[in-house]
Amino acid sequence: MSNSRSGRGPLAAGGIAALFASACCLGPLVLITLGVSGAWIGNLTALEPYRPIFIGIALVAMFFAWRRIFRPAEQCRPGEMCAVPQVRAAYKVIFWAVTALILVALLFPYALPLFY
Repeated sequence: MSNSRSGRGPLAAGGIAALFASACCLGPLVLITLGVSGAWIGNLTALEPYRPIFIGIALVAMFFAWRRIFRPAEQCRPGEMCAVPQVRAAYKVIFWAVTALILVALLFPYALPLFY
């Protein structure tokens, strides 16, 4: 049940990197939509220069997660998590959810002018 064999680590790293990548652009819009305001919201754009780095980390992590999650079940040892069908299905759902989050981080700055 090691983390390196299950794909959990790269999947979590991809999700966290995607959250950081979207924090500069999506964060202020979500806060304003929820009614949170203040001059400090403008400071959230300080993460903008690091956005390409976070997206790169997310894509690399998702590649390694994809290699672990979508490998054939025959390559899994009987005691590993990837041998359990329910776990494989759950990891695939989480993988596609994180992939959607990364796509939002990639495409949202281009769609942002449509909201203002």
